Amino acid sequence: MSSTSQTAGHVGGKDGPTVRELVEQATHTYVAQLQFRYFKDDPAAVAEMAQLRRGAGKRAHEIPELWGFDALEKLAELMPKAASGSARREDAEEAVFLASTLWALHQQSRPGQKTHVRGKDLGGAVRALIRLKKAESADEEESPLRKRLVRVGTAESFPSVAVRLREIVTLLRSVSEPPPLDYARLAGQLYQWQDRSARAGVQREWGREFHLAASAPRAGKGKQPDAENADAIDTTLSADEGGASAEDSTYGGYAAGE
Repeated sequence: MSSTSQTAGHVGGKDGPTVRELVEQATHTYVAQLQFRYFKDDPAAVAEMAQLRRGAGKRAHEIPELWGFDALEKLAELMPKAASGSARREDAEEAVFLASTLWALHQQSRPGQKTHVRGKDLGGAVRALIRLKKAESADEEESPLRKRLVRVGTAESFPSVAVRLREIVTLLRSVSEPPPLDYARLAGQLYQWQDRSARAGVQREWGREFHLAASAPRAGKGKQPDAENADAIDTTLSADEGGASAEDSTYGGYAAGE
């Protein structure tokens, strides 16, 4: 099967859902249900989220306590075994697992605030965080937070993407009203990112999200997207530009060689 066909990954025929759509469906169903139970102060949901946080930034099946993870069970129900080879089942599992565990980290100690909200993309969440943290005179395009997003886009391995996304999520939850994120969309992007032939498209999505969010109203003035810089993922920017931070050392830094 060609890489293009693998990326499309239709299940059950050409008119069936794509694997990316199934990844997003499995993630949203699981996270939305657990988020609802968490808001109801369900002790089992609180305990489950605590377990999930231990897996944030790790690989699927790496932590035995998370074997039988409900989101992966849901994914298995949606993806027939006959499609496992062509649909890149392992990539789908990694994407669902990473997105769900990052959500649990984001949602920690926020019982009244939804951190998984459909339509709230990664680039927009980073832009919102920049505006919450910066001085009014600061240039959003030069923010260290933007450089963190660039580092996600320029990562060369899935473990490196996981570490860098965990750093961003940790920063998202560091403010009193953390910007939400669509973790189902993120899971779909992470699935597609693992196919090298589709990776550039995901990088463009992240860049486009960031720049389109520039049109959101700012305090005191508006700003329109810069059409000449329509992609925030600048591959000429070194992964280490700006130097290591305290967060970098907390989470073990970046993968060797990146």
